[in-house]
Amino acid sequence: MSRHGERSAARTPERALDEALATAVRRTGASGGGVYVLDEHERALCLVVTGGLPAEYAEPWTRIALAAPDPVADAVRENRLVWIGGLEDLARCYPRAAAALPYRFCMAAAPLPGRGARRGALLLLWPAAHAPYMDACERARMTHAAHRMGGLLQAADGPPVIPDRPRLVDVHGQGEQGSQAVAGFAERLPGGSLALDTEGRITLVTSGAARLLGGDAAQLLGRPPWRALPWLDEPSYADKYRTALLSQEPTFFHALRPPATWLDFYFFPGPDGTSVRIVETALADRPPVVPVPIRPPTVGGHVGVSRMYQLMHLSAALTEAVGVRDVVDLVAAEVLPVFGAQGLVLSVADAGRLRITGHRGYRPEAVERLDGLPLDTALTPAGQVIARGVPSFITDPDDMARSYPQAPRISGKQAWAFLPLIVSGRPVGCCVLSYDRPHAFTADERAVLTSLAGLIAQAMDRACLYDAKHQLAHSLQQALLPRSLPRIAGLDVAACYLPASQGMDIGGDFYDVIRLDRHTVAAVIGDVQGHSTAAAALMGQVRTAVHAHATAGAGPDQVLARTNRVLTDLGPDLLVSCLSAHLDLTGRRVTLASAGHLPPLMRRPDGHTAPLTIEPGPLLGIHAGAQYPLTTVPLPLNTLLALYTDGLVEVPGQETDDTTAALAGHLSRTGAADLDQLIDDLVHQTWPQGRHTDDIAVLLLHTVDTPACDAVNAARRPE
Repeated sequence: MSRHGERSAARTPERALDEALATAVRRTGASGGGVYVLDEHERALCLVVTGGLPAEYAEPWTRIALAAPDPVADAVRENRLVWIGGLEDLARCYPRAAAALPYRFCMAAAPLPGRGARRGALLLLWPAAHAPYMDACERARMTHAAHRMGGLLQAADGPPVIPDRPRLVDVHGQGEQGSQAVAGFAERLPGGSLALDTEGRITLVTSGAARLLGGDAAQLLGRPPWRALPWLDEPSYADKYRTALLSQEPTFFHALRPPATWLDFYFFPGPDGTSVRIVETALADRPPVVPVPIRPPTVGGHVGVSRMYQLMHLSAALTEAVGVRDVVDLVAAEVLPVFGAQGLVLSVADAGRLRITGHRGYRPEAVERLDGLPLDTALTPAGQVIARGVPSFITDPDDMARSYPQAPRISGKQAWAFLPLIVSGRPVGCCVLSYDRPHAFTADERAVLTSLAGLIAQAMDRACLYDAKHQLAHSLQQALLPRSLPRIAGLDVAACYLPASQGMDIGGDFYDVIRLDRHTVAAVIGDVQGHSTAAAALMGQVRTAVHAHATAGAGPDQVLARTNRVLTDLGPDLLVSCLSAHLDLTGRRVTLASAGHLPPLMRRPDGHTAPLTIEPGPLLGIHAGAQYPLTTVPLPLNTLLALYTDGLVEVPGQETDDTTAALAGHLSRTGAADLDQLIDDLVHQTWPQGRHTDDIAVLLLHTVDTPACDAVNAARRPE
């Protein structure tokens, strides 16, 4: 094979991607970066290559859930370049990430174009001195680099391989370190000097530095200072180095070398490494000496600031979990990858038994056998750790057999971490992380997992309470709204109630459709002030009163007037808006009265759509003698009436008239063949992200010319 052929064969897709990252970092002037690819099965973005930063700094972000509120995930989901101009930007837009990265730097994430598992993102970091905006040249170069990487992924023979740990590349082309001239220059300076590469490893140590640090130069080279010297293995010292490296700004700190020698460390970071000056602290600047025991290095891992910020990141993520399903998904997406586990079982204590609420990496038959185990059993690891309140770490099947000889062997897993979920001395449940191979848990992992168990317990307790309230609210709301809509010849009807996206999932919006006789129908929609059980209870009273008066033969004006008198007698603190309509399907007309409610939209047979002009009366519950004027308009065949509450059209930052006009335009262009789909379209028109701030009720009434619509209308139950 020719030399050219050998070079081509050696340039694997992985190496090509590594080279593309290094080129992107150098051409954009970034200090570091990484490339993420999509794991489509897990719906997560995985870091496959990084450079410019120590690998341990990227640990909390080696795997990012595609649905997470994160710059990288947003770039892929929304197919746009995301720019973060500093710590304030990060805290405002992504508070979870800011809690774990409280440093001054800029960053950008750009999507890699592609399909399926060949999608991903390019992430680049800049020092704090960078302008808070991205100039056109940087944007163009980053976009070009992302397109190039996307092309490499598309051209590969198969989907990209996701390594257990991201590959590390030299993005700055450092070359050989520590030439004789540089070493001689540093040796002649007073005090001591170190040179660190971008991974934090010592590449140059002068004799003065070795003397001040109390170590041998040969033992220091190739290792980070905090790994080589146990007395430097403190979070406060490591945090200073992280600050220098991420912000690319000089930093300084005092450190005590046992037993009583104070040293000053000056860090001067650059794109290809960090220069460190070490001098003895001046006598006047020395802090008081507090004896500090020398801790031996942790076997199999080290306790440092990376784990601390990792725990902060997971804590911030757990605070965003709302329901039990959110907690399960978050633990699976954030915790499993960090600790290299392949299995998860989350259980809650319920009526003396452990009920599995979520799992990953287990066969259904295994989950079925594990579900419902007694809470007080001492025969199983889960029961014992809950009884004792202390985690249990099982390194292999032999360890399991020794510790729990009567525990059943069900899953085929090889190592386990059983974490009791305890809140205020009360068992909430149990979290089990499991491994497909034997796993020796380091002291660092045990400490972090033990702390994490408390955070998961708090999150699970809140989530169980939320789900219980949510279910109660949903049941109450469903009981107060119509169980089904009547089948009416000549009229197609559909309705929907959507609770506010935040809160108790309960509110005061209501609707009803009442068959008065074969050819006359009453329709009503209303909104009780507030989002609470009190609002829902009042809504039930109003709907009952409206229904009773309408079926007794009262017209729309009298329905509102009589209901108003009922409310004023009850004296509630809440006000109610309401719209009452009587549809005469034989005479082809509709008569309406309004108690301060929004007018309905009417789409005429020719497609013209506009709000009806209705003279409103006062809100219900204000004045017992209030009058409600009537409005009568023609109702020809193929006319669509859209009744709705203010939650549909009151959008923050937009005028209600503009939102209503947009809805009218949408209705004028849309057919009425599927009213349920039309309701979804109307909601999406004003709330495309689905995060509506108020509850929404929509009622659609469409006049048709044949009774064949009965089949379409058959007993719809509103969503």
